[in-house]
Amino acid sequence: MGSEEELSVEQAAAERRERLRALKAARELSETPAEDDKPVQAEGDDEPEDDAERDKEENNVNMKFRNYLPHDKQLQEGKLAPPVLPKFEDPVATEPPEQDDKEDPFLNIAPKKPNWDLRRDVQKKLDKLEKRTQKAIFQLMEEEQEKQKKLEEGEAEGSVQEQ
Repeated sequence: MGSEEELSVEQAAAERRERLRALKAARELSETPAEDDKPVQAEGDDEPEDDAERDKEENNVNMKFRNYLPHDKQLQEGKLAPPVLPKFEDPVATEPPEQDDKEDPFLNIAPKKPNWDLRRDVQKKLDKLEKRTQKAIFQLMEEEQEKQKKLEEGEAEGSVQEQ
């Protein structure tokens, strides 16, 4: 049973290698321009036969520079133009907003006075203070009246004695 599993694993690996080679060959065909008369390698060949072809491949490395400008003149040819982004038109910004004469419903939710909750919480204390204030004002008025009566009586007595 172990040998059967090993065979199936080996078969799967071999099939995968073949698929990868086919994908690599298809990619190379699609990347090479039609003007190149480079011989296409067979599916089984991974490397060129002689050193001259290998050196030629190494020299013809197609490098693409998107964000880097190399100093070498030969490599500057591989510089790609920056991508042009399509113009985005915002449909919301182009349409004028609709004018609604209706009242905003959220304005009715909020209280008219922002301190209504403070007044509610402090109302009992305010009532006590108001009573004390009224008593104090009443006492001050009485004291003033008594002083005025004493002054009038003193003036009346002084005028009676002079006569």
